[in-house]
Formats: sequence, C-alpha cells, structure tokens
Amino acid sequence: MKIHLPYHESDHVLNLAYNVLCGGTRLEDIERLRHDVAYMNAVGADLIPDPTTAGDFCRRFTEADVTALMDAVNTVRARLWAGRGRGLLGPVAYLDVDGTDVPTTGSYKQGMDISYKGVWGYAPLIITLANTREELFLVNRPGNAPSHQDAAAWIDKAIDLVAPHAPRVCVRGDTDFSLTEHLDRWADRVDFVFGMDNNAALRRIAEGLDPSAWKRLHRPPAYEPRTGKRRTRRANTKQQIVKQREYLNLELNHEDVAVFDYQPGKCRRAYPSGGAA
Repeated sequence: MKIHLPYHESDHVLNLAYNVLCGGTRLEDIERLRHDVAYMNAVGADLIPDPTTAGDFCRRFTEADVTALMDAVNTVRARLWAGRGRGLLGPVAYLDVDGTDVPTTGSYKQGMDISYKGVWGYAPLIITLANTREELFLVNRPGNAPSHQDAAAWIDKAIDLVAPHAPRVCVRGDTDFSLTEHLDRWADRVDFVFGMDNNAALRRIAEGLDPSAWKRLHRPPAYEPRTGKRRTRRANTKQQIVKQREYLNLELNHEDVAVFDYQPGKCRRAYPSGGAA
C-alpha cells in the first residue's frame, strides 16, 4: 500500500479486502476510506485505488482467474488440515451446498438476470464447510439460474478437497441437489443427506407403510437458558388478531416420521429415505 504507479495487484486485492472489513458493501465505499485520515494512517498508505480504478481491476478478472484464486486459498486450507488444523474437520466433515439470491440495483451488471421472484441480480452457488463455517467455493451465476445448475462438478471438487483429510465426509443439501444421476458415484466416496420432492412414487410408498412404521418426532428445544429459568413470554399479538378476525389458523399438532428404502429411476441401488406426516 505504498506509492505504486501503476498499482500492484496486491494493492488492489488489499484495497478490496479492507473495504469489506471496514463495512463497505460496494466499490463506491472506497471513496470514503480514501479521505479518512485515520484509516489511511492505520493501513500505512499514502494512496489507494479509487472506486473507478478498483472496478477496472475487478473487470479484468475472468472466470478462470476467480477459480484459480479459490484453488490457491484451498491449497493453503489443505495444508492446514494436514498439519496444525488436523482436528478442525472432526470425525465427520459436513459439506453444505446451497444456492442464494443476490439482488443488484445496477443496470449495467454483466451476467445478471431476473429471478423467479422478479428480482434482478445473481444466483450464486455456495459450498461451505460447516465444521469451520468456511466458504470453499462460491460460483456466480445469473439470477434466473436454478440452484442445481453446474452443482455436480463443484460438489466433486469440494469432495476431492476435503476427503483426503477427513475420516468421513457428508454432503448436505435441499431437494434441488438430489441429482439422482450422481448419487451412486457419490455413495462410493461420501455420505449424503438431500431432500426429495414429494413425488407420486414416494407418496405411494409412504401411504402403503404399516402404521407401526411411523414414529413420533420429538424436536429438542432451540436452546437452554444459561440461568436455568425461562422468562414469561408476552402475549402473541399476531395470534390474537387472527382469532379476533376469525381467520383460518392451522396449527401443527405433531409430526410422525418413517424410514424406508427408495431407488430413484437413475440409480442402480436403493437408498434409505425418510417420510414425514
């Protein structure tokens, strides 16, 4: 962060990282930091890239560059797991896969699109290591991309990264990631827990189960108060209004679960599946 003209790549990367660490949410927030004497003294900088220059640097990144950056970070993670951080993964390393929506207010953002919610933005795929809450891979996609788009290849990369350093790996995701054409291959390497859509085949199996197969589900409390005493709850305003206006109010009485084997059409073997009622 000294006077480098042109700036070094490390100057740009630090500038972007420090902007996020200082609460910045967009490139324009760098302008505030450039005129903050305390900030400039803290980072020991005489000059930092302005938002326009930072934006130009970002636009020079291709998809291959971003992938190379993630791979470089993950190379360091792998060395950590093999050395001093050997206990971070625990007996089971959990890989969580999900897609999310990231809206944007810009009109010139390359690659953005309209989501099914009618919001302009992006729909990145995120694969995290739940044990340490680290993002292993983040893949940006247009806002109209389904959650599972190109997910299989990135799940494979995450498994390749973590499996050599963990006694056991478990991949978790919602129904969008029940990619049945890949389940047999993944089952040879890892465990997985994926949601399944409520299709006719699953309903037929669940409805044909013997009543004794269903067990009552007891959920543990969300937390235990440290004081050992629970405070008295205030009156439920929403519930009072619903009752006064005689709205239809559906309340859950209980949940029952059952486990049975199910073989998806694209699989050569059956897998334990759970039904809820």
